[in-house]
This record gives sequence, C-alpha cells and structure tokens, in this order.
Amino acid sequence: MASYGRTFLLFSVLTALFMGVGFLLGGLWGASPYASMLLFLVIALVLNLVTYFYSAKFVLWSYRARIVTEEEAPRLHRIVRELVQKTDLPMPQIALIPSANPNAFATGRNPKHAVVAATEGILHLLNDDELAGVMAHELAHVKNRDILIMSLAATVSGAISYATSAAYWGALFGGGDGDDGGNIFTAILLMITAPFAAMLVQLAISRNREYAADAVGAKIHGRPQDLARALEKLHRVGERVPMEQGTPATAHLFIANPFSGGGFSSLFSTHPPVEERVRRLNAMVYAL
Repeated sequence: MASYGRTFLLFSVLTALFMGVGFLLGGLWGASPYASMLLFLVIALVLNLVTYFYSAKFVLWSYRARIVTEEEAPRLHRIVRELVQKTDLPMPQIALIPSANPNAFATGRNPKHAVVAATEGILHLLNDDELAGVMAHELAHVKNRDILIMSLAATVSGAISYATSAAYWGALFGGGDGDDGGNIFTAILLMITAPFAAMLVQLAISRNREYAADAVGAKIHGRPQDLARALEKLHRVGERVPMEQGTPATAHLFIANPFSGGGFSSLFSTHPPVEERVRRLNAMVYAL
C-alpha cells in the first residue's frame, strides 16, 4: 500500500505541475491564469482518456510487435500460462517483437486487455527458468496496473514538454502583454525547469514501479534468483545490442532500458540500477 501511495502522490505532483505550467502561461500571454490552469487540467484529462484506450495499440505498433498464437510461440505461451495459473489474472495476449535486443514489456489498460510482449532476442538468450522470472515480472505490472500508470505519466510529461516549448517560441517571436524581454526570460526559465521536473517525477514513478514488479514477480514465480540472473544477462547483452526501433519515450515500459547507456546518462535512466535490483532479489531468496 505504501508503494501505491507514493505512486499516487508522484502522479498528482506531475498533474499539478502541468496545471502550474498552464497558470504561468496564462499570465505570460495576458489571459486569466486560473482559466488557463483549468484549461490545462481539461487537456490532461483528455490526453489521459486517449492514452487509456489507445496506448497499447501505439506501443505495439511502434515496436512492430505482432500478436502470436500458441502454435507460433508454444514456449512463451506455456511459460505465461503456468504463471497465470498461480495468480487471479486472466490469460493475456502474447506478442513477439522482431528485435535482437533481449527485452520484454507489458501493456494494456487493465488485466482483461493486457498484452505481454517479448523480443526474439530474449527468447534466444534466457533459459526457461529465467524467462519465467521475466514474464512473472511483466505479469506483476499487469496485476499492479502499472502499465496504465506509467503510460499516463509519460503522456503528461510529454504534454509538459510540448507546452513549454510552445511558450518559448511564442515569447521569442512576440505575443502577450508587458515587457517582451521579461516574457522571453520567463519562457526560457519555464522551458528548462518544467520538463526537467516532470522528467524527475516520471523517473521516480517508473523506478518505484520496477522495484515493486520485481518483488511481486519473484513471489509469483517463486524463485527470485531466476529473475536476478535474467536481469544480469539482459543488462550485459542489451548494452551491446540496442533496440532498433521505437522511441525512448516508451523505454520505461520494458523490463530493461532498451536504449540504455552508461556513465552520466544512467543517473536519468527510467530503470533502477541493475545491481540494486539484483541485490534486492537475492535478499528475497532467504525470505520466501
């Protein structure tokens, strides 16, 4: 429950930040700040509604994922079905991603409309026990409804970036009342700080849900060490074989960052450090 509470709080902060951008833009353009803030709240609700119904289709399309039958992917279907039988979840659809990058994700607006997708690379890399650990992690996302939460968070974060960019270019080429220099300064400050703050909140949501899915997935599968070994393999091979398609905006959906890099960029990764995830999973071995 504490994990859900933190996620709700972070998502509320993200929505409030979007409304705050609307408030500042209203003042920047000489409109009523409160009316502008209300308008941005409506925009957020509309965006979230569209995301609720169509995010899964967009994600599957962007990675060229194809829904496969049991005859086409018997191993993957068998592993997922055995895991589903340990939960109260319905059997999700299974999709295959034509990529050598070893990875997997879950998407869909609720457990009844869930899709669990795996790349061709992960099927070649992992043995059955390790693959079961990964699929249990993805089913945990379905069970916790993380797939919807993280999609909505990405949508609002993207809207904040677009809004602040529009404010910057609008102020640069004129518009609004008052001193143009002050407008440009405000717009630049907004363009830098608001998306950065939104990114930090989105990262906090994503990392929080990854830790939770690791823990729940390990309990579903019953062998945390299998997921720990799988994460180490995915990290090691994934850095050498990045995803060929898709966009970093949806990287948070995967069990491992498909566009990951090392060094400074790891500070802003959508995923927690692999070493910490493995440490927590190995600690669970003695607790189960």
